[in-house]
Amino acid sequence: MTLTPVQITFRHMPPSPAAESRIQEEAADLERYFGRITSVHVVVEAPHRHHQHGRGFHVNIVIDVPGSSIVINHEPSLHSTLAQAETEQWEKHLETHPDHKDLYVCIRDAFNAARRRLEDYARIMRGDIKHHKEAAEAS
Repeated sequence: MTLTPVQITFRHMPPSPAAESRIQEEAADLERYFGRITSVHVVVEAPHRHHQHGRGFHVNIVIDVPGSSIVINHEPSLHSTLAQAETEQWEKHLETHPDHKDLYVCIRDAFNAARRRLEDYARIMRGDIKHHKEAAEAS
């Protein structure tokens, strides 16, 4: 198995060797789902100082594959917070779920989403899933 080049960028925060190591491990694991990845670029962004209250980290992953790029933008949303809240009542003071303020949880969740998208791409490339355009022409 070849080692995919991984570029890691940290914004609004100092580089973290531990986070870089986790990202490298997660990126290497992606090759199990599609072996023809040409590069991976990960941007980890901390909330701005004046927006830290209530916001978690934002992880953006761009996976380059032959002829295409798969882009994952993972940022915890208020919707997911409400879905996880025990109360079903809308409250404006709700913050991002505490787990999503943890950098490693955000990295894990972003790479989980990347794996799902990469698996879908691999199925399309193998012909297991027909494109909508092809299905319309077959009708």
